[in-house]
Amino acid sequence: GAAALSATSGLARKNTDCFLLMAVGQIESADLPDHDNLYCRYSFVFGQDWAVAAGLEEGIGQIAQKNVSGGTALLVWNLPLDISLKSTNPFGWPQLVIAVYGLDLFGRDVVRGYGCIHVPTTPGRHRLRVPVFVPQPSSRLQAISSWLTGRYPEFIELSFVARSRGREVTQVSTQGHVTVKLNIVTKDMNTLGYSNGSCPPLVDAPAR
Repeated sequence: GAAALSATSGLARKNTDCFLLMAVGQIESADLPDHDNLYCRYSFVFGQDWAVAAGLEEGIGQIAQKNVSGGTALLVWNLPLDISLKSTNPFGWPQLVIAVYGLDLFGRDVVRGYGCIHVPTTPGRHRLRVPVFVPQPSSRLQAISSWLTGRYPEFIELSFVARSRGREVTQVSTQGHVTVKLNIVTKDMNTLGYSNGSCPPLVDAPAR
């Protein structure tokens, strides 16, 4: 009996060493007025204390053509998102990075926009509007070269979009936005003393 109680207690301590963040939803659509026939990639970027417990960290969707709905031409992907992450602290909270690509006149993949947004911290259903931008040539000579060759500046790694270091010197222009729907569930955050707006954290009662 004592051994079983000890094992159960140890399991409970083990389960509360970290909290869980579950995000399920989809990259629904995009409003990019200047482009058509596009596909998107996504990647979840997070800090060193985070780890994927289940699901997909990155993915890619199919090419979509614009669909006129409600007077606005939208690119509809409905690309599924499903990931569970665990961590011991909120530092490096996960971000969703989106990259939109299309084909140029020569049939080459070129980036049409990047977007990044933090995964919501509060449980429930969320509809997110993610602004999309593209890097601009840093000089007139590079701009002319890009126009002649059809190759425009892009980031080597998607994770760069989620970083602040180095981004302050990057010139960008807005292209439109992407709509994302996410259902968020958290577990054991309050047990570890973190409040995410759902209910107050558990605090030890003061000694008397």
